[in-house]
Amino acid sequence: MTASTTLGDGLTVSALGFGGMALTPVYGGAVDDAESLATLHHAIDVGVSFLDTANVYGSGDNERLIARLLADRRDEVTLATKFGIQANPAERGGRVSPRGDAAYVRQCIDESLQRLQTDVVDLYYLHRRDPNVPIEETVGAMAELVDAGKVRHLGLSEVSAAELRAAHAVHPIAALQSEWSIWTRDIEAVIVPAAAELGVGIVPFSPLGRGFLTGTVRSAADIGDNDFRRTMPRFAGTALEANQSVVDAVGTVAREVGATPAQVALAWLRHRAEELGVTSVPIPGTRRAARIDENVASLSVTLTPEQVRTLGAAGDAVTGTRYADMSSVGSHRE
Repeated sequence: MTASTTLGDGLTVSALGFGGMALTPVYGGAVDDAESLATLHHAIDVGVSFLDTANVYGSGDNERLIARLLADRRDEVTLATKFGIQANPAERGGRVSPRGDAAYVRQCIDESLQRLQTDVVDLYYLHRRDPNVPIEETVGAMAELVDAGKVRHLGLSEVSAAELRAAHAVHPIAALQSEWSIWTRDIEAVIVPAAAELGVGIVPFSPLGRGFLTGTVRSAADIGDNDFRRTMPRFAGTALEANQSVVDAVGTVAREVGATPAQVALAWLRHRAEELGVTSVPIPGTRRAARIDENVASLSVTLTPEQVRTLGAAGDAVTGTRYADMSSVGSHRE
């Protein structure tokens, strides 16, 4: 069983979470709902009880799938879902269409509660900020959901330090979900320190670099035709080839400590968060129960300060942006 940790606003979750997006066809290949449900049950069985989904994953199908788990095990789950993206980016070449007005906030929570077949969400995130709506307005409407008993805690995803501060002044923010891994470190400069100062936990998504850090993507042939990663510059052309150096660095450390590359990548995040004084709970996703066990074992992997620095330096040399369209997650991350 995994340990627990506390994010912001007194929200206690398992020390490792589960990212539900992996249980959709976003990375290509067929998805077997029976296998996915078995994987979710196994996650709960071994103590990975912090489950993350979003209304846009599978156009709502991901929430409907998780509802089947909740039907028998709602009390065992810390449930997080998100709103604020109007159409699935995986179906739009990576382009994001954010919306955050108060009416949309109220509409989305009711729709998510219906799909999830539950009466309350433990952590409700704004998936992407709407540049046309003040963050205070969006979070103010989200706070009303807390008062109404539909939501217990509030979160934000991919916002700037300034936006985090402004939101936190309206209502305590329990968690900031942003991409953070060995090869995505830009939030460390300003955003992570702001979160640490405010007592906001960090929930890193794609902590394994969308599978890249595990060494499973060595060439374009390893990425299927319908795989969302084909839209991402880091996974294309010369960048894909150049970025193999960070995979090699992870593999070297994995051999040194007798762990898998995935375990090393997750352990690096834990150590780095400790160095920066912030609580961090990564949410790797997988379709297979065996990977859950592998990820949980990362909690026992210890890296030396030198290994943490070496991996970070390797990640700093990564080539290519995270998305082809960086307009919703670009320079505002500082």
